[in-house]
Amino acid sequence: MSPHAVSLEDDELQADTIAREPTSSQNGNGHTTGTPNKSLLRPTDDDELHDAVIVGFGPASLAIAVALHDALEDGQPTLRTRNPKVRFLERQSRFAWHPGMLLPGAKMQISFLKDMATLRNPRSKFTFLNYLFEKQRLVQFTNLSTFLPHRIEYEDYMKWCASWFEDVVDYDQECLSVEADHKDSSTGAVAGFRVTSRNPRTGTESSIRAKHVIIATGGRPSMPANLPSGHPRIIHSSQYATAVPEIFRGGRQPKSVAVIGGGQSAAEVFNNIPSRFPGAKVCLLIRDSALRPSDDSPFVNEVFDPERVDQIYAQRPDVRSRETARDKATNYSVVRLELLEHIYETLYSYRLQYENESQWPQRILSHRTVTTVEDCEVDGAPALRLHVNDSSALSADRQKPTTETRTVDLVVVASGYRRDAHENLLKGLRDLMPGGDSKGQTWQVRRDYGVEFREGSVSEDAGIWLQGCNEQTHGLSDSLLSILANRGGEMVQSIFGTQMTNGVGTQMTNGVNGHSIRPSHRS
Repeated sequence: MSPHAVSLEDDELQADTIAREPTSSQNGNGHTTGTPNKSLLRPTDDDELHDAVIVGFGPASLAIAVALHDALEDGQPTLRTRNPKVRFLERQSRFAWHPGMLLPGAKMQISFLKDMATLRNPRSKFTFLNYLFEKQRLVQFTNLSTFLPHRIEYEDYMKWCASWFEDVVDYDQECLSVEADHKDSSTGAVAGFRVTSRNPRTGTESSIRAKHVIIATGGRPSMPANLPSGHPRIIHSSQYATAVPEIFRGGRQPKSVAVIGGGQSAAEVFNNIPSRFPGAKVCLLIRDSALRPSDDSPFVNEVFDPERVDQIYAQRPDVRSRETARDKATNYSVVRLELLEHIYETLYSYRLQYENESQWPQRILSHRTVTTVEDCEVDGAPALRLHVNDSSALSADRQKPTTETRTVDLVVVASGYRRDAHENLLKGLRDLMPGGDSKGQTWQVRRDYGVEFREGSVSEDAGIWLQGCNEQTHGLSDSLLSILANRGGEMVQSIFGTQMTNGVGTQMTNGVNGHSIRPSHRS
């Protein structure tokens, strides 16, 4: 699934214009130099014990940074310190949000009001509207009469927010592990953690100590097991815009492309290929009988309201599982209606231009499943031979799918993401799991996103929090942008609030910017 966007048209000029508009001056390490924007968070020496280390600096972590800055600026009395020692570790060399899917004309699927701050504090300087004001585009954006900005502009907005926090972000740092660092001498409980990271460019490893660790590494591309791993011509949709220019250098172009998947990302890539590679033929292979529209109707869309998290978390697991399955039409294997209509109109135009469907530049092939892939050559150039099952003709008389073979120059797979990186990062702490480490056991979190440890094994003023990987307990919004502003405030209150979590439940009295926090539910 793509990051909440819909691509309707080829808009190369606008994409190029905003992409070249600098948000700040950056050096080769991704750090901003000479930026006038400075947050209230101050850098801390590596050897100090930090209040919090946040692994990853994507939208979820950015929302936490914004919420902490706002709380300090507003003089929140609920904060335990006016000088929090925080550090963000990011494996990329600079802030970037799904760069492989920043396609021309792609628009957001959610309202700009669900930005890094508005729903938590509309007076924050980090709102999307204030960004537009600072960029001198507020009036012109208003003339568009839309709540859905172009995705490339929204990424620029997040880059602008991120530029405020350059002093406390270490780019080019890939986290390797989170381990216990020291224990409370009186209780024997773990009182702090050591986060080890590595610079992927130099190979140099370093460690930072912290009482609290937030893991917000985002999703990792998930590839089907029946496709070759690491093949140079089989890429995930998240790599499309960045990898394709490297694959086809020097003006070379693919003659044929296969896109696998039935969701938003697959549809966007399928829609983009004719403009990126004129003359190439592209087929979209989907398992379903047709592309399905996403349900963004107002009542259903309330599943993404921040207050729904309390309700979802409180449900019995079986009830929660059933409701999540019903709500998946809002986000999984579905496509925005505008894009569906655009693609249908394009395919209809081919009916007017070509006598035979096999001649169409774009085709959607339903009931298809790729079983195996082989390397081959076409006119001396490397290519791929796909073996595909076609289940469209299954009937009482035909029990098995037919098999077809397709030869293509490139395969783009839109197969979603895995959100389990924390399991590997925390493997050195598995002996602290409730009941002890056991095979197949996974980490569980409280309502405040804090990891559940064995009672008494971790001090009350220390802990680990997980972001973006809690869909099973916190609902479909967990990995999306919709609740980031509010959740960022909750995280700040949970870690920096005057009443701390005790490793078992949550006991908070006030949220950031005056929002009430219900005991044992909202952190």
